[in-house]
Amino acid sequence: MYKQLIIASSIAVLTMSLAACGGGGATTQVDARGTQGQQLMDLKEALDKGVINQKEYDQTKKKILKS
Repeated sequence: MYKQLIIASSIAVLTMSLAACGGGGATTQVDARGTQGQQLMDLKEALDKGVINQKEYDQTKKKILKS
C-alpha cells in the first residue's frame, strides 16, 4: 500500500517537473522524495485514509526521520 503512495507522489513530482521544462534552457531540479515535512504529511494522510496501517506508518516514519 505504501508503494501506491510512492507511485502517486512520484507521478505528481514528475508532472510538476515536466511542466517546469520547456523554455529558456533553464533547468529545474526537484527532489523526488520531497521535503521531510512533506513526506510526513503524505504519510499521515495515507494513514488517515486507510491506505496504510499503523505499523506501516510507524516503520516508514522512522525511516523518514533517519534520512
